[in-house]
Amino acid sequence: MDEQLYSHEITLKAPFFDLDPMQIVWHGHYLKYFDIARSELFDHLGVDLFAFYDRTRFAFPIIRSSVKHIYPLRRGDAFICRATVKDARSKIVVAFEIRLVKDGRICARGLTEQVAVVGPEMEMVYTIPEEIRRALGF
Repeated sequence: MDEQLYSHEITLKAPFFDLDPMQIVWHGHYLKYFDIARSELFDHLGVDLFAFYDRTRFAFPIIRSSVKHIYPLRRGDAFICRATVKDARSKIVVAFEIRLVKDGRICARGLTEQVAVVGPEMEMVYTIPEEIRRALGF
């Protein structure tokens, strides 16, 4: 798998309303930035998990997320959030990196894991459906 084909970068700016009392971006917002980047990555790859659910009743809940905070984002900082598919066989694993536009300094790294569940019972399936797996490069 060529990682560059299965990566996508977005550029955002840290808004005032994402700040905590210390005037840095509150830690929980990094997951929001990851979600925006992952959604745009999937759009870029032609993967629409909502339409797939409507057709097949497969859903893909996040079962694990992690963030390593390295350097704080401050109000007005322009930053790049890169999302990269790392695996899509038994679960969808997406890695993230947030870095400042002005100097490339890494601010955070993280990961999300999604599994496939089916039907109203939300029963876990231990492989990602082939259509999604292929679209994500596996």
